[in-house]
Amino acid sequence: MSNLFIIDCGEILLREFTIEDVDAIYNLTSEPEVYEFLPDWRSTKEQRLDWVTNYEIPDNQSFLAAVPNIDQGWLKLGVFLKETDEFIGFCNTGIKEELIGPNREVAYAISTQYRNKGYTTQAVNGLVKYLFENTDVEQLNAVVLPRNAASNKVLVKCGFRFSGEVVIEDQLHFHYRIHKGNL
Repeated sequence: MSNLFIIDCGEILLREFTIEDVDAIYNLTSEPEVYEFLPDWRSTKEQRLDWVTNYEIPDNQSFLAAVPNIDQGWLKLGVFLKETDEFIGFCNTGIKEELIGPNREVAYAISTQYRNKGYTTQAVNGLVKYLFENTDVEQLNAVVLPRNAASNKVLVKCGFRFSGEVVIEDQLHFHYRIHKGNL
């Protein structure tokens, strides 16, 4: 584990996914409060194992090898409590094809039992800071369903600014942006 990519965010760590995280990712994405807002993440355990093994781990390795020039690719990081090393969520970045470029987005989810403790804000701030300080990214995006009040609040706390509305898969989303110069 010592050679894994980690971002220290205070009370939490962002760490690249491993095979050992499959059950925890599956459990998180099976929570109704998570898949309500991120239905594409819902899966069977077998699918999750396949995705982590054959897509997410290799994608992370490709992304990290390309730093600082990351015009493509995904980085998917687990959110872990520093004190206990418990997996409590994820915080990712990738290309959101439904947005006009530059279209790198930040997406995240935290287990229901760990909400309202500041962990999501720490995770998003940590990933944004890493991307702006270590890559050629100049702007980041986030899209959130209007009814997801908690996520909308997190983005504003993290310095994202409301940019308008966008329809993705027949659903209205709020679109937020943050620019490198705004940190």
